[in-house]
Amino acid sequence: MIEKFRKYIENQHLINKGDRILVALSGGVDSMVLAELLRRCGYDITFAHCNFHLRGKESDGDEQFVREYSERVGVKLFVRQFDTLEYVETQKVSVEMAARELRYAWFNDMINAGQYKLALAHHADDQIETFFINLLRGAGIKGLKAMQPCNGLYIRPLLWASREEIRQFAIENGIQWCEDSTNNDTVYLRNKIRHDLMPVFDSIKPEAREKILESVNHLASENQLYRELIKEKLSQIETVDGALHSIPKCHFERSEQPTCHFERSKAESRNPLKQLLFEWIRPFGFSFSQCESILASLDGEPGKEFYSANYQLVIEKETIDIFPVELTDNLLTPGLSYSRYPVRTTHALSLLITDNPNIAQLDFDKLKFPLRVRHWWHGDRFHPLGMRETKLVSDFFNDNGFTTFQKKTTAILTDAEGEIVWIVGHRIDDRFKITDKTKTIYEIKFGD
Repeated sequence: MIEKFRKYIENQHLINKGDRILVALSGGVDSMVLAELLRRCGYDITFAHCNFHLRGKESDGDEQFVREYSERVGVKLFVRQFDTLEYVETQKVSVEMAARELRYAWFNDMINAGQYKLALAHHADDQIETFFINLLRGAGIKGLKAMQPCNGLYIRPLLWASREEIRQFAIENGIQWCEDSTNNDTVYLRNKIRHDLMPVFDSIKPEAREKILESVNHLASENQLYRELIKEKLSQIETVDGALHSIPKCHFERSEQPTCHFERSKAESRNPLKQLLFEWIRPFGFSFSQCESILASLDGEPGKEFYSANYQLVIEKETIDIFPVELTDNLLTPGLSYSRYPVRTTHALSLLITDNPNIAQLDFDKLKFPLRVRHWWHGDRFHPLGMRETKLVSDFFNDNGFTTFQKKTTAILTDAEGEIVWIVGHRIDDRFKITDKTKTIYEIKFGD
């Protein structure tokens, strides 16, 4: 088994020369065998043990067992104790999810602090059980491919071995371990699959587990190809401008006529379009259940909004836009530069040198300093150049076809009294324009 273990690590490129390995050591048979295999192969290892205090004296016994083993073999051990039930109460999650979130948060801290790779003792039977857990949750190909030998700094050197092979190796080599009494409790989904479902497959076909693993491996390969094709497709249709991600609506519109998306009938196009949309919005925290509502809104009035935890999706007239809910001030403008120069003639209007919308030329004596830049506020009014009456900035935006993102990121330049001087890059206020009585021109440039 040691030779299989070593070859698997080499073939999967899990450990390189000089890597430091943090071993998640629970005290169970899987993690104890993993620890022994890594130690006997001569890898640079450190142990990490979590005490979740869920099984009373049994949890403390596991911790003591791991401490004694680490001391005996001379490997450094880190131990972290958690009040798991308090976390369950405060975060409103299941005990299983609480333990998972707590341990991985700590593992990540350890990885970053010590520059480790984290070795986990998942094996082939865990892989099968995870496949069925994800299947019952309605997962797509990404979930059904289950666990991978290497996921960033997480490695699983035992993913090739069965539970029985691991247990047999422990017995033959005198490796002791702790039995977790909850492993037989079928209240947990994983245990229910392990004890109730898998024996049924074994009775149907002796090599059922082997064939299921083959399917998982096929799904992993197909998922890799699928991801590459989706990435290529999205790169062709997505526009990224700073914080703004945008795709033309036509790529998601259902039609019986060929458009700029898949050439499908309405019925045939529904699922591929929803899947393509989901693959685009997934990284921003949107759910698959939101896709149908988004697609159904494409033919409605522009401006329909959808939210994830940190992002906003807006259906505009021609595009679907995604951007952060909280936009930082530096998105307002890359910078404004200022200069002023005196007018040496009474004909100031003849000195206008540009109609560039990114340059504002104002009457210096009409300005009250300091000038400030801010976001648009609801209810803002100004006097657009050429108009005597005031106009809502929101109406100006709408009249000029501003998208939601443009409204949120267009800079508003105001004077010391809060009066709007310039909708930056678009229109100055008529009250600050240059006239034939202007003595000093104040020029402001937006951008480079």
